[in-house]
Amino acid sequence: MCSDSDIAGVLTDLAHRRGAGASFCPSEAARALSQDWRPLMPRVRAVAAGLARAGQLVATQKGVPVDPLAARGPIRLALVSDAPGSPGPVP
Repeated sequence: MCSDSDIAGVLTDLAHRRGAGASFCPSEAARALSQDWRPLMPRVRAVAAGLARAGQLVATQKGVPVDPLAARGPIRLALVSDAPGSPGPVP
C-alpha cells in the first residue's frame, strides 16, 4: 500500500517531467504506483486536491480550473504557472 506522500511524490514528479504548459491524467500517477491502479484513483484525486490547494498543481477539466474532488469525469493535472492567462490554483 502506498502512502499519500508516495502519491504526492509521483504527482509532482510527473508534473515536473512534463514541464510548464503540459498536463497529465491522474491515472498516470496511479499506474506508476500499482498494477492494480483503479482502486487508487480516489486517493490520487484527494492528494491532487491537496496539492492544488497548496498552489503546487492545478487541475483542469476542458481547460477550466476545477477542484479535483468535486469534478466529475476526466481531469488533467499540471504545474501552476505564473504566466499571465495561465490557470492558477483552485481557490
